[in-house]
Amino acid sequence: MIAETVCSAASAAGLGIAAVTAYRKRFLAAARIAAYALVPVALVMTGIVDWVADTAFSPTAWAGFGLLGASWLLFASTRAVERRRGGTRKERREARAAQRRETAAPEASAPSLGPSTRPVARPASAPRTNSADDFSDIEAILKKHGI
Repeated sequence: MIAETVCSAASAAGLGIAAVTAYRKRFLAAARIAAYALVPVALVMTGIVDWVADTAFSPTAWAGFGLLGASWLLFASTRAVERRRGGTRKERREARAAQRRETAAPEASAPSLGPSTRPVARPASAPRTNSADDFSDIEAILKKHGI
């Protein structure tokens, strides 16, 4: 009964805020606030609040949640071990068979990536001898613009 009262009060407060927002000519925001404000009353009317309240105080429900947590931990730990080992037993067996086939096959079919015979071309950079040359370009641009 307390939960229903609290949900009703929260919905009433939310609808009040929506009315004030609509009064300020922000109708889209007011409609969104009204939608959120109606959720608690809807949950009370559907009976979800009673179910949650009954579940929260039920030792059987807490034992069920404990078992769910234990099963999740078991599942997660087995997945972690499986990933560390490299997959399932069938996948490991297939990987070993593929590895045996690779070692038995000649390596002649693999492309050769030896050293290249072409020399690497490096861009030639002319050394700057005078820093005045650098500023002459800038001076020309400034004179062009009348500065």
